[in-house]
Amino acid sequence: MTGQQKEQIRTLRLQGVSYVKISKSLGISDNTVRSFCRRNGLGENAKNAVYCKQCGKLIKVVPKQKPKKFCSDACRNAWWTGHQECVTRKAVYEYTCACCGKYFTAYGNDHRKYCSHACYIADRFGKECGCDE
Repeated sequence: MTGQQKEQIRTLRLQGVSYVKISKSLGISDNTVRSFCRRNGLGENAKNAVYCKQCGKLIKVVPKQKPKKFCSDACRNAWWTGHQECVTRKAVYEYTCACCGKYFTAYGNDHRKYCSHACYIADRFGKECGCDE
C-alpha cells in the first residue's frame, strides 16, 4: 500500500465512508483497509472522534465531560487569534472622559472615568489635559 493510498484511506474514513466503498475506490482488499484503519485508530469510533479545531490532532474524549475543542492552550489561543470575528465581546462600556469630555469605549472595565492615563494625571493633579484630542 502506497503513502498516497494510506492518506486517502484516512481522509475517506474520517468522512464516514465504509471499508468496502474505500476498498473499491482504491482497488485494494477491504480486509486491508479494515486492518489499516484498526491499526491507526480509524475504526468504528472514527465517525464520533473529536479533532482539534486548530491543528486537527485527535482529542481523547473523556466520558461524562464536556467535549474539548482544542488539544492544548497554544492551539486554542492560536485559533482565537486567527478568528477574531467569532469573538462576541459583551462587556463593552461607553463613557465620556471626566477630563477632556471625549467619548470612548472600554472593554471589561465598568468603572473607567478617563480616556487615557494622561487625562487621569491631569485631572488628579490639576494640570492641563495631556491627551491627544
